[in-house]
Amino acid sequence: MAEVQEGSNSGEDPTPAKKMKMDIDPNSAITELLKKCDDYRLFRLIKFYQDRLEQAIEEGVERLSLMLKDSDHFSEQENQKVTELTEKRSRADSSKLLLNLVMEKGSQARRVMWESLVKICDGLPKLDEILKEIQERGSDSFDYMDTAQDLSEVPSQLEDVQQKHKDTLREQTETLRVNSILIKETVKLFQLVDHYAELSVISIPRDIQLVEHELLARSREHDVWREKHLRKEMEKIQPEQLFQSSSTETEGKPRRSAAVSGVQGIGKTTMVQKIVYDWAIGKIYPHFQFVFSFEFRDLNVINCKINLRNLILTFYPYLFNVLGELWKNPEGLLFIFDGLDKFKNSVNFADSQRNIEPKSMCTDPEFQCEVSDIVYSLIQNKLLPGCSVLVTSRPTALQLLEKAEINVWAEILGFVGEKRKEYFNKIFEDQTVAAAVFKHVEENEILYTMSYNPSYCWILGLSLGPFFTQGDGKEQQVPKTITQLYSQYIYNILKNHGQEIENPRDVFLKIGEMAFAGISEKKTVFTNEDLIKYGTQPSHFLSHFLEELLEKDDSAQSVAYTFPHLTIQEFVAALAQFLTPDPKDIGKLLGEAHSKEGGRFEIFLRFVSGLSSPQSAQPLEEFLGPFLQQTSSRVIDWVKEKVKGQLGNTKSKIGKRNHMNTLHYLSESQNKVLAQSTVGSVETFKFCGLRLTPIDCVVLSHVIGLCNTIKHLNLENCFIQYEGLQRLGPVLYKCRELRLGRNKLGDLGVKLLSEALRNPDCKIQKLELKSNALTDACAEDLASALGTNQSLAILSLSNNKLGDSGVKLLSAALKNPDCKIQTLVLKNNSLTNSCTEDLASTLGTNRSLTDLILGGNKLGDSGVKLLSAALRNPDCKIQKLLLWDVGITDSCAEDLTSALSANRILTDLNLGSNAFTDRSVPAFCNLIQTCRSLKWIWLGRNRFSPSKKRHLKLLQNSRPGLSVEV
Repeated sequence: MAEVQEGSNSGEDPTPAKKMKMDIDPNSAITELLKKCDDYRLFRLIKFYQDRLEQAIEEGVERLSLMLKDSDHFSEQENQKVTELTEKRSRADSSKLLLNLVMEKGSQARRVMWESLVKICDGLPKLDEILKEIQERGSDSFDYMDTAQDLSEVPSQLEDVQQKHKDTLREQTETLRVNSILIKETVKLFQLVDHYAELSVISIPRDIQLVEHELLARSREHDVWREKHLRKEMEKIQPEQLFQSSSTETEGKPRRSAAVSGVQGIGKTTMVQKIVYDWAIGKIYPHFQFVFSFEFRDLNVINCKINLRNLILTFYPYLFNVLGELWKNPEGLLFIFDGLDKFKNSVNFADSQRNIEPKSMCTDPEFQCEVSDIVYSLIQNKLLPGCSVLVTSRPTALQLLEKAEINVWAEILGFVGEKRKEYFNKIFEDQTVAAAVFKHVEENEILYTMSYNPSYCWILGLSLGPFFTQGDGKEQQVPKTITQLYSQYIYNILKNHGQEIENPRDVFLKIGEMAFAGISEKKTVFTNEDLIKYGTQPSHFLSHFLEELLEKDDSAQSVAYTFPHLTIQEFVAALAQFLTPDPKDIGKLLGEAHSKEGGRFEIFLRFVSGLSSPQSAQPLEEFLGPFLQQTSSRVIDWVKEKVKGQLGNTKSKIGKRNHMNTLHYLSESQNKVLAQSTVGSVETFKFCGLRLTPIDCVVLSHVIGLCNTIKHLNLENCFIQYEGLQRLGPVLYKCRELRLGRNKLGDLGVKLLSEALRNPDCKIQKLELKSNALTDACAEDLASALGTNQSLAILSLSNNKLGDSGVKLLSAALKNPDCKIQTLVLKNNSLTNSCTEDLASTLGTNRSLTDLILGGNKLGDSGVKLLSAALRNPDCKIQKLLLWDVGITDSCAEDLTSALSANRILTDLNLGSNAFTDRSVPAFCNLIQTCRSLKWIWLGRNRFSPSKKRHLKLLQNSRPGLSVEV
């Protein structure tokens, strides 16, 4: 028999570390052949013969499973599951499960399995036939497999092979496979070009850090990025622009590598599919001769050493004869690796050892190494220098690429503007239903904010569709909270597929336990081994519930499962807590989850809180049986304890975020009694400096609506913008002090606030609106509100752009005798002397205004002289006047000080950072000596000589209680 050729760089002993507990004939030719096979060839043997092996081992599957258990490669549970299937007369399923488990286990399990097959082949004619076939071909078996994988004749010309490759990719990508739970068919197929919705892809800075649950963080940032994009501050790029032609260079370097990130479900894989499809039909990237697309979840199955040549042939076997030719022109090759976050092996670009250790260097497409080394070497331009590489990843894995040679960084934003509505129209064939669903989503703040993400849109469509489809006419409450939405999602699964399993409660409990473990371990892809570990196995039901991601085809020979979305995994994990027969440790579990940093369990905790609500639980109880009341009671007690415990914890950003999270629990619970007992008597909510999402604002609005004693709401620098303010609008009138500075509310935001001020029950006494990008366009709305409001006493509008025209409108409102404003802050508002006549007129008639802050404007001498005349009016009530840095000089000093001396009620005066000189000192001395009400005067940063400064300073000695600062 011919000798087997060993791998090109395999110097390791391929025999297993543990000897079999059975006697294998040492003279057997097939045994000798298998001993000399390296790990990759054993992998190839199973891959090539898998369909035949499934049938060949049916009658001996129990013996084979027992041998794998005795050699410690199968657990007792796994062996039991294989045996159970044979006892249920499902030998075909049993043999399929065994082979899939072996592929998941790795090279040692594969080697033991082949040795065991030799042992049990007597009496199994189909198995005996396979082994004899391998034995007869000897080393030629592998050449045969290389040429036999593609049964059609491989064209000899490169042009013909390229066309075949394009035809193959087109066939693979022209349809879009989407799971469906609303109809009996489990999968719907769409034409990609008909169902594909354009996503916004933007270039992003590399230093964006993710510190929270990625879905929360990215939904929080989405509207920020959207605003920047709409203002063209960030570059929007089309997928076809990720790689320019080879002649195009950026900063002197060709665009050879690109990384595209996005949260789960945002459309990364679909975008890759569209790129491959468009290349295959000749629409984009004509300078690439060949495109090779891989998914990391498929590469997980290749748990042995391999070279680039065999990696490509594993997925594209018809290229067997031409790869050597392709290596000659690497500039014509594009490699796509999708889903770095799903790769079970690490690709560490910061590891300096890769550059010096031979085992990690991969510069030859024929060199055998780990799959991770191939990916690393392609991206770093060490393997096939000149080729191009595209990598996609969730943000959680982006840090792996920080040290990589990436030329283009991009982020998928998802849907912007009308694209959301267009996608809903594509989900539903009935456009009336599509319009009704979208209208409900649009009107619900939480649901609408979720809908930037295509996968969220799909969940929304699947869950809400039945409510707007002609049914049995029963009155049903349409979901409003996130928990109610996901409860409806699972309800639809049970309604359509629940009859396919005997005990759905038990199945959901087991799958929920697995889901919870996945959250704990940051795991989203599960195998048959995982299912068995948690007491279940692949079934007809599970194929509907868990999306089967690795189909049995040339790309993989193992099956993996994942939840359609991470949030569904989190919901099922939460659901399991209400199905367990013994909930005694639920409080401890929730406490530990809440204490974890990074927000990993945050959505899980919201779902647990929400499922304590009868509205969320009721649909599921129809199929899963009643939830334990004891569990719900303990969850409610836990939420109560956490909400009360966090009320005063607002000193740090972490404390504020934890406080907001507990309000989310409260909102999801929809428990008014609980809310009244925890926040009903709260007086202050302080979230300044914490970036709040529109959903946060919805929750805060809900909670404030339940508060009877709310006085202070501090949302300064929370970046809530107009969209967040919309959510808060209905309850703002209840607050006495409202701090909304640095939120980019804009003029539209003031329009919303004006409505709150016009509310006859308005209690707002202090309104802080500094640094909100306000212009004169908002002044009319604000002036109108000030004319009717009876509560507002302090209004701060500093650091905006109201301008003279805006202040003129406000001045007219201040003349209204019903206006109660006592303090008006207008510093840094681009004011000039043009508005001072109106302001002066106001000072002469207004009976309430005592504090006027005008610093940082360019009023000039002429403007301040007009104000001085008004200050002489005996009806003027000004006690505090701040005029620092307003562009005044000695020429107005006499008028101003004379007027203020006549005022007789002035207490505080700031005239710093102007252009006064020693010539003005006598006027200021006179003011200090004659204005007996004056308590503080600041004249710093003027042009006084040291001696005059000392003279002014000494004057305070003659006036007890007076502070003079120069």
